Amino acid sequence: MRHISPVATLVAVAVLPLALTGCSLIPKEAAKAAVKAAAPSAPAGAPATDGPNKGLLTGTQLKAALAPASFFPSGYAADPADARDSGPGYRPPVAAEVPTPDCTKLGGTAWTGITGIDGVSFAQDAYINKNTSEEYAQEIDVYQGTTSTTVLGALGMLSKACPSYTDDQTHAKVTITEKPLAGVGDGAWVITETSPAWVGGTTLVAARVGHSVVTVLVSGNGDKGLAGATKLTNQLVSNLKGKA
Repeated sequence: MRHISPVATLVAVAVLPLALTGCSLIPKEAAKAAVKAAAPSAPAGAPATDGPNKGLLTGTQLKAALAPASFFPSGYAADPADARDSGPGYRPPVAAEVPTPDCTKLGGTAWTGITGIDGVSFAQDAYINKNTSEEYAQEIDVYQGTTSTTVLGALGMLSKACPSYTDDQTHAKVTITEKPLAGVGDGAWVITETSPAWVGGTTLVAARVGHSVVTVLVSGNGDKGLAGATKLTNQLVSNLKGKA
């Protein structure tokens, strides 16, 4: 997955080393529990009516739950390279311990992959303003059992595991801050990314809705994308209510 950074300033900045705390996003016991709870499942051509995937949305259904082009401000266009989904069936779930998370994933649209847990279905796309390089990216992942709670818990620890990372494009330090986002879904976290080499910043939001986890990335030259990310997350949460 390519990384999108906000527009860089002309300010010269020193390359700073990546700082990690060394803590694991998914403790070994939790990873084992997630693997045990997430029973293997063969891909199917339609939503499951029994088994561990019963009632779970497919990638095709999740694609329809993403915010449409009309949601985004004027000047934004869909990026074909970021539009993908898992189709009408299900993937085998994967859960692994992540003792040293790849913090640079926070600079990409599929940043939920930093947890090491893959769900059974997903859908994602992104919209970019080519004039300003600002971006909206949205993704929904679906998990078996209680794994979505584990994933959101891991995403809520990201600022501890990744207090900073080095941006691929500007080679500058990106600082990560995180806090709970009240009143959104079944729990949510908002992450802010800032760098002295950027104009504005990037906001990431993760929210759980039943078996689904919504993740968005919004870069902005004004408010760091917070308003847009919160609005997009609320839209996706609303689209999933009663379905996830």
